[in-house]
Amino acid sequence: MKEDFDGLYERIRAGKIEREDALALAANPPLLFRIADELRKEEKGDVVTYLVNRNINFTNICVGTCKFCAFKGAQEEEYLLSLDTVLGRVEEAVNLGATEICIQGGLHPNLVVDNYCEIIETIKSQFDVHLHAYSPMEIYHAARNSNMSEEEVLKALKKSGLDSMPGTAAEILDDSVRAIICPTKVNTAKWVEIIKTAHRLGIPSTATIMYGHIESLENRIDHIFKIREIQRETGGFTEFVPLKFMRKNNELGQMVERNVPFAEDAIVHALVRVILHPYCTNLQVSWVKLGVRDAQRMLQFGVNDMGGTLMEENISRLSGSPSGEYMSPEEFEQLITDAGRTPKRRTTLYKIRS
Repeated sequence: MKEDFDGLYERIRAGKIEREDALALAANPPLLFRIADELRKEEKGDVVTYLVNRNINFTNICVGTCKFCAFKGAQEEEYLLSLDTVLGRVEEAVNLGATEICIQGGLHPNLVVDNYCEIIETIKSQFDVHLHAYSPMEIYHAARNSNMSEEEVLKALKKSGLDSMPGTAAEILDDSVRAIICPTKVNTAKWVEIIKTAHRLGIPSTATIMYGHIESLENRIDHIFKIREIQRETGGFTEFVPLKFMRKNNELGQMVERNVPFAEDAIVHALVRVILHPYCTNLQVSWVKLGVRDAQRMLQFGVNDMGGTLMEENISRLSGSPSGEYMSPEEFEQLITDAGRTPKRRTTLYKIRS
């Protein structure tokens, strides 16, 4: 047993953990948790970071058919925010110390690349703020509506001032699962292609997984390994964010028979830390998805980042997330301190702010 453990430990340290190793660790949570916490401490010390940001969901009008989405159906009216409204929300956020604005929306049938660029350019013309915007699915949608390639869209957005991208729309990177939960969304190969293209053009992104629905443990592990493969090639992921599936007000929730317990949340987060070592060293917990207290507890399982203040988060809220729409910097600081860690405010690209 010791020889097996020594070999496993060496592979983890060298960034050469294999699928069978990950499955074995998932079946041995105490060992997995210990290794994940050790790696977190070696890579990040006791510092836990957070970000002051705001989400702006600029439209809920969407041609998508994702079974897990409650965003467009749970509201009384369809909307497309005016540029003045967007600017007003950016101004509010900047006045509260926000350094990042995250912009995502539904797949509006009439929006073309010029519309997406105009949002970016208008904000940049008035505010010095990092714009973290448009998922790979939105890039694909804009390209199709504009009769352009995804690369051309990304180049146009970068020229307009796009700084980084959310790595959402990944859900589970397995086409058999995607065919059920999001049949009209980009397939795995296209998601990977768009992310790699963005990274090659100098547009970093986050990486995500949506777990806790119809996927298997093997699907989760394979997904994380796909992210590792991309990161080894491009180095473009700034962080990995596990996103727990929210069951309320959506079709997929009716297909899922159980709630994921905390121990399973911990296994997912710890697996990310161990599998991605040493290629992606920032592991973020979603306080919106898990709730504030469970997010704090996740700091024991490899997590080193608590995410952002958000100020406005509609997508998770409408699917039944357990937490509110805003957490202040003071609350972040207290939560992290109470966990015995050292809080630090950061930028989107993980520079510590003084």
